[in-house]
Amino acid sequence: MKLRIATRQSALALWQANHVAALLEALPEVDRVELLPLSTRGDEILDRSLQKIGGKGLFIKELEVAMQQGDADLAVHSMKDVPAEMPEGFCVAALLERANHRDALVAPGDRQFADLPEAALVGSSSLRRQAQLKLMRPDLRIEPLRGNVNTRLKKLEAGNFDAIILAAAGLERLALHHHISQQFQPAEMLPAAAQGVVGVECLAERTGLREILSQLNHPTTVLTTLAERAIAKTLQANCQSPVAAYAVIENERLKITALVALPDGSASIRDSISGSPPQAEQLGEELASRLLANGARELLDQSNAGHD
Repeated sequence: MKLRIATRQSALALWQANHVAALLEALPEVDRVELLPLSTRGDEILDRSLQKIGGKGLFIKELEVAMQQGDADLAVHSMKDVPAEMPEGFCVAALLERANHRDALVAPGDRQFADLPEAALVGSSSLRRQAQLKLMRPDLRIEPLRGNVNTRLKKLEAGNFDAIILAAAGLERLALHHHISQQFQPAEMLPAAAQGVVGVECLAERTGLREILSQLNHPTTVLTTLAERAIAKTLQANCQSPVAAYAVIENERLKITALVALPDGSASIRDSISGSPPQAEQLGEELASRLLANGARELLDQSNAGHD
């Protein structure tokens, strides 16, 4: 069986697609895997924030069209870019073992977060990161920073920023981990839902292919991702919303922590829930309902109004 993978063209996306290709080629049912690199709307529009471009699935729509048209069999994504509500006719067929879930500070001279100067200029386009940076350090100035990992690093090296925030997993996958000055623990900065998880998407009707792809599933990652994505779905959040969620299984208990905040850090709601791992999705929904009862909808509406 020959399989064709639709992927974005960035170095990180190609690393992820090649990683999935190698895992698939090790399966007895798969003879050959080819990559179909594509450009997405989110990759092409770099002069505006993701919030202003609007729309769901800015980094995945073109890959889904390729599958619909029969040009590709599957697509590989960073799951944090995948809308919590899957489009009709598509499914997440596999979730690989989670890599590093943390956010990383990249600053010249390995400078630590606490040592950044007063009113330091930090680059990040993520409202989730912006909100949590401001919660820890209200003095910081946050400016948008779009583009692929290397583009962002070059902007820092050019002196445009005092520091930038990137996903640790992306830097590690591209062997750029030596740029990391500090990694934030979840207690300091909660990650995005499914941060560090690579997912495989295909057409829902392709049951035979789904069965093959399911062999790549990592059971623990499936549960924690279900929990985190259930929060985003219940909150009707998208990948640009100032929403964070992190689930972990320890001692056979699933603990989920979630946060909703205003991007300027002036208000935030944080809560946690624990329960049995098989109840992952229900626990995520329950935690999101608690956040909504405590005013999360108002914060999200306020955030959306400020970034239209």
